[in-house]
Parts: sequence; C-alpha cells; structure tokens
Amino acid sequence: MAFAGCDETLYASLLNDYCLQQFSLEMEDLGVRLWCDWGATEGIYAAVTNCTHLLALHQECFWPNHKVDIFFTNIHKQYFKNCALTGRLPADPPFPILCSFIFVPIIITLLMTALVVWRSKRSEGIV
Repeated sequence: MAFAGCDETLYASLLNDYCLQQFSLEMEDLGVRLWCDWGATEGIYAAVTNCTHLLALHQECFWPNHKVDIFFTNIHKQYFKNCALTGRLPADPPFPILCSFIFVPIIITLLMTALVVWRSKRSEGIV
C-alpha cells in the first residue's frame, strides 16, 4: 500500500539513482576485503537505509515497503552474499587450538584403552 501521492515506479528509480549509486561508490572505496566487516560497513549501511527512508518521505510513500525490501535484498545478494551471519568470514581456529581438539581426544582414547587392557589382565587370576 502507498499514499495517494506515491509513484512506486519513480520511487524505485530514485532508490537506484541516488541510494544505490552512493552505496556502491562507498562500498567500492571500502574494498571487497572489508565488505563482511560490520564495523567498517555499519555507517555505509545506515546511510543507505536513511536514504531509502528520506526518499520515501519525499515521494510520499510508506516506508518500509516492498520496493525497499527488493532493494535491500539485491544489495545483500551483491555485497554480502559471502558473509557469515556473525559478520565474519568462517575460518579455522588457530593451529594450537586445532591441534588440541584433534590430539587430546586421541590421547584420552588410547589411555582409556590401555587402562582397560591393563585392568583386564590384572584381574584374570582373581576368581
């Protein structure tokens, strides 16, 4: 739904001409390596959100609306599709932690097996 004065086609065009244009320039200046860094993109994202809201007010359209939803879906598909939900790219833990996750269970398993074998041999003579 929109106000009587809202031209949704014009609004969608203005979103691309003004908001997306500025957002794209700022994201390109930021660099692809920082696109998933929420601290670096938060201000840019807030500015594009504010831009969509101000244009909606100026065009007498409801905000948010389905044009804004499509607009942000396209932004996310283009700029944030490779980002983890936490805002960081998934990565392996540091090597010492990774080794501890691998070797500690192996050592415990070997020690428990040796203990069971030792106890079973020790109790064979007891009836």
